[in-house]
Amino acid sequence: MSIKPEITILIPAYQEAEIIASVIQEVRTTMDQTHRPYEILVIDDGSKDETASRAVSAGARVVSHPYNIGNGAAIKTGIRQAKGKILVTMDGDGQHDPADIPNLLENIERYDMVVGARTSDSESHLHRNFANSLYNLFASYICKRRIQDLTSGFRAIKSSIARQFLPLLPNTFSYPTTITMAILRSGFSLTYIPIRTSRRKGKSKIKLLRDGSRFLLIILKIATLFSPMRVFLPVSAIVFLLGLGYGLFKVVFLDGRYGPTSAMLITMSVVIFMVGLVSEQVAQLRYERSENRE
Repeated sequence: MSIKPEITILIPAYQEAEIIASVIQEVRTTMDQTHRPYEILVIDDGSKDETASRAVSAGARVVSHPYNIGNGAAIKTGIRQAKGKILVTMDGDGQHDPADIPNLLENIERYDMVVGARTSDSESHLHRNFANSLYNLFASYICKRRIQDLTSGFRAIKSSIARQFLPLLPNTFSYPTTITMAILRSGFSLTYIPIRTSRRKGKSKIKLLRDGSRFLLIILKIATLFSPMRVFLPVSAIVFLLGLGYGLFKVVFLDGRYGPTSAMLITMSVVIFMVGLVSEQVAQLRYERSENRE
C-alpha cells in the first residue's frame, strides 16, 4: 500500500517544458532529505508544449486543463486535487529555490500560512519591485498588519484552510493577494521567511499594467469583503472635508452662499458612511454563519 502524502508540492505550469523537469528533480532531492511522505502535483494549464509529459517523466503527478484558464485557476485545481494536509505552492519557472521548502515546513505547524518574502537581493526588475512595495503598503493599511510580500507565490498553507477560500480566489495571477488578505482578515495566523528568487526562465507571463491594475482591484474587493470600513470611512471623510472646505471657501473668500454643491458633497459623505456601516454588519453576519457551520 502506498503511503498517503503528508505534503503536496503544488506547481502550476504553463509552457514550462524547458525547465519543469529540472524544478521537479530539485524538489524531489530536497523533499527526500526531509524523510516526510510527499507528492509533487503539477497543474498543466493548457500548455501546447511538452510541459505535461516532461513533468510526468520527472516523477510528478500531473493534472491538465484542456485549455489555458489562468494561474489562479491552476492553483484552485491543485488545492482540490491535493492529497496532503500541507500545501506548498511554488512557480514552475525556476524562480523559487526548492531548498527553501524545509524552512516553510518548519514554521507551518505553528502558523496557518508561511510565505516566502523576497529579499532585496532577489533577481527581479526595478519596476516590479516598486509596484510590489505599493501593494504591500496598501494591503498593510487594509489588514492593520505589515505585509512583507503580498504577491509571492512561494508559500505553505494548511489544506483545510486553503479550501475555505476557494470561492474567493480569482483565476488570474492575483491569487496570492487574495489568499493573503483573506487569511489575515479571517483571523488566521501568518508569518514570513526571507527567500531569494532567481530570474525566471523564458518570457514572463505577467503584464505590468493589466495584472497590476487587477491586483489593486483585488485588494479593494477583499478589503470591502472583510473590512469594509477601512475603505468606506476614509472615502467618506475625504468627501465630507471637500464639501465643508468648498462651502467655507465660498462664504469666507468669495462672499457667497454655502451653495448646493457643498451640501451635496456632505450628504454624499453621510451616504457613503452608512453604506460602509451596513457592509460592516453584513461582513460580521458572514463570520457568524461561517462559525456556526464549523
